[in-house]
Amino acid sequence: MLKRIYIEISNICNVQCSFCPVVERDKEIMSLEEFEKIVSEAAPLAEEICLHLMGEPLAHPKFEEILKITEKYNTQIQLTTNGLLLKRFEDLLITSKAIRQVNFSLQAFKDNFPHKKLDDYLLPILKFVQKAHALRPELYINFRMWNQDSTDKDNSDIFEYVEKYFQITINRNIEVGAIKSKRVWNRLYLHFDSRFEWPSLDGEVQGKQGRCNGVLGHVGIHANGVVVPCCLDKEAIINLGNCKNEALSDILTNERTEAMRKGFQNGKLVEELCQKCTYINRFKK
Repeated sequence: MLKRIYIEISNICNVQCSFCPVVERDKEIMSLEEFEKIVSEAAPLAEEICLHLMGEPLAHPKFEEILKITEKYNTQIQLTTNGLLLKRFEDLLITSKAIRQVNFSLQAFKDNFPHKKLDDYLLPILKFVQKAHALRPELYINFRMWNQDSTDKDNSDIFEYVEKYFQITINRNIEVGAIKSKRVWNRLYLHFDSRFEWPSLDGEVQGKQGRCNGVLGHVGIHANGVVVPCCLDKEAIINLGNCKNEALSDILTNERTEAMRKGFQNGKLVEELCQKCTYINRFKK
């Protein structure tokens, strides 16, 4: 069983963040029929389903129906959103039995709207956190601030706003190489990480030895059905198969997938994209 399967229900986003490259693939919105086929096969193979890869999941025109399908197959859903469409779906996210965790990419707001007031964006999210705790205290919520290597990083206003709202004090010491999460209020966590380079075949070779959690612990499924070994393969360069017309279990055991899996288990990077991926360096001791 995999830890996670990422399903990209749409690669269309309502903003364009500097840390997310432009998607070169055709714009795609996964239909309900396609999603049901995929999630019915993915649910038994993973501990949780992440509605995320590229794109904004809440922008899917039939997001409510998407959640109903996940409930039908008893999935545990981790949702990642920029939060700009939260008001439209907040009750649904709180009441859905499938939603286990909601991640808010807080760096997206200031990246796209540097001159707008943080209050207009963050206050509805904090009210959502408070409401979720009252109605579904088991729901995990992460505030992502994956900008720790950015020269323009300044999260002090976010810290101060959260502190004032919940009447708490946040320890400002952050070491992303050790502990990336801070629990700040009940099941609300701040999650920190550094920015990373998206891998490309145009990049420099980093080496042919190494390991990764791709295909060992997770895979991604693009909105067009193409299965990739990890969520950083945004253009499906490592195309393992298409689960719109193949069984996902067959794709996860085919020759190319098995070669990658055995390679990582033995410390070898068999795919060219992996050899040029700087993220792979994070797994080196």
